[in-house]
Amino acid sequence: MPELKAVVASRSGLHARPAAIFAEAAAQLEAEVTTALDGAPEDEAMNASSILALMTLGAGNGDTVVLRAEGAGAEEALDKLAALIETDLDAV
Repeated sequence: MPELKAVVASRSGLHARPAAIFAEAAAQLEAEVTTALDGAPEDEAMNASSILALMTLGAGNGDTVVLRAEGAGAEEALDKLAALIETDLDAV
């Protein structure tokens, strides 16, 4: 399963608005994507298309998250979602 690390750029972390934007983008992809804080056990990964799951990660500004994808378009999905994480979605 491919994975990619990204640093959270949003000032509020993956909370409320940034989580909603990210989850919506993840839900539109064919690949199944999970997100976890860097260093967390793989079984603690959350569904990237769930706003509530993303918010419970507690990922703040500057934290590194690990994105993992499985299925059609996995690599492209990771690239797209990593770019979102590394964008200040509070300013969008």
